[in-house]
Amino acid sequence: MKADMIALPGGVFWMGSDDHYPEEAPARRVRVDPFDIDVAPVTNRAFAAFVADTGYVTLAEKAPDARDYPNADPAMLKPGSSVFTPSPTPIENLDAYSWWRFEFGACWRRPLGRGSGLDGLDEHPVVHVAYQDAEAYAAWAGKDLPTEAEWEYAARGGLERAKYAWGDELHPGGRMMANTWQGAFPYANTLDDGYAHTSPVGAFLPNFFGLLDMIGNVWEWTSD
Repeated sequence: MKADMIALPGGVFWMGSDDHYPEEAPARRVRVDPFDIDVAPVTNRAFAAFVADTGYVTLAEKAPDARDYPNADPAMLKPGSSVFTPSPTPIENLDAYSWWRFEFGACWRRPLGRGSGLDGLDEHPVVHVAYQDAEAYAAWAGKDLPTEAEWEYAARGGLERAKYAWGDELHPGGRMMANTWQGAFPYANTLDDGYAHTSPVGAFLPNFFGLLDMIGNVWEWTSD
């Protein structure tokens, strides 16, 4: 086991949920073999080391190939990515295009688009990473992406059918347990957790397996 990983015993657990998003249903019993998993999401510092060592260029840093998008406006065929942009007012129809904005120049080096940078964000998780980028990083690190079942087993931390990685109460004793949205989404974030965007790895308590940020902060890729 590598120093930045935790060995998990595997076993049978309840995966999925019948009470939240439809793609998580049905809840079912799943078995996973023993495996190792990183203690925390990949940070900007770690991803920068990978890029410095390999010269890797992420998908968001490359101009789209016009052959892949024959009907696209040529003016849009420039490097970029989608940046979360809160709506200034309430939205009746929760359409994701209302809070995601395509931004030229947005990439892991410029997480909020042109004019932004990584100053003070070395220990924050890397963002604007496509699946192929995650695969390339994992291969460089001598690892593999976890399966969805492995990831959820790890995230649950041994808690059977709990709502969250720490139990069934979102804010036990009024304590913020993860970097999530507080308030009316997507226009009024009360910032009770102290963060408008990403938070540094380790800002919140680990789950019962000792893993960080298994809820909130960023989305994470799995192999399947």
